[in-house]
Amino acid sequence: MDKIELKAYGKINIGLDVIRKREDGYHDLDMIMQTVGVYDDVIISREDGTQTYEIEVSTDADILPNDKGNLAFMAAKVLMEAYDIKSKVKIHINKRIPIAGGMAGGSADCAAVLRGVNKLFQLGLTDEQLQEYGVKLGADVPYCIVGGTKRAQGIGEILTDLPTPPKCYVIIAKPDAFVSTKFVYSHIRPAQIENHPDIDGIIESIKAGDLYGMCEKIANVMEDVTIPEYPIIQKVKDILKSNGAVNALMSGSGPTVFGIYDDEEKAKQSMDALSGKEFVSQLYLTKFI
Repeated sequence: MDKIELKAYGKINIGLDVIRKREDGYHDLDMIMQTVGVYDDVIISREDGTQTYEIEVSTDADILPNDKGNLAFMAAKVLMEAYDIKSKVKIHINKRIPIAGGMAGGSADCAAVLRGVNKLFQLGLTDEQLQEYGVKLGADVPYCIVGGTKRAQGIGEILTDLPTPPKCYVIIAKPDAFVSTKFVYSHIRPAQIENHPDIDGIIESIKAGDLYGMCEKIANVMEDVTIPEYPIIQKVKDILKSNGAVNALMSGSGPTVFGIYDDEEKAKQSMDALSGKEFVSQLYLTKFI
């Protein structure tokens, strides 16, 4: 095998709470992560015969770095160094997941490269072993290696399996805004948060197969920081809800918004309401996977 193609799926947070700031500068979180059917194409190829390892990254998005500033590059580097792989690896990424959108696009690509290099060079690493490498590269990477529906705690690396939520339709809408994750984390004050999401309640609704109970409880404390700075996020949420969404929420630190629908026609109505709007840069109709 000298080439492998993978799908790197994005995620949304159907619940996100910030518990405390840690002494190491990170934050302890309590989240429910959910994979959705919006993905990047990650193509990895190998050329043997080099004296050391070489890594070449390219993307169809000009704003992304193609060197060690790209998590995909670092994913290949960490495994090739650890296993003394002497080969040239080429990685090409076709982006669909919103960049800097709160959907872990970079972490998803990173996870795909870890899985791809593992398979391409027959390293035989388990998901758990890949997660140990992944957490050193990014807090969302361990989740992105396995995906699905998970409760994520700690900085995001402590994962608990959950059932897939009830069948529904999901709109992903990225407002035309760039949100700095660093800005959001530096301005959130866990001790001052008055309304914490009912993460346990969301989980109970998921386990009971209660879509409406789940949607009633979804919440993201980061909205309190991001939306005042970027009110367009609230505008998109309002449009989704006024066009039939059971509920709508910002994902991660934003600005991407998702709406959950119990009916495909209502979801298509929302798509029509947002299509062509200059304040929405990306728009998808998808499902939980």
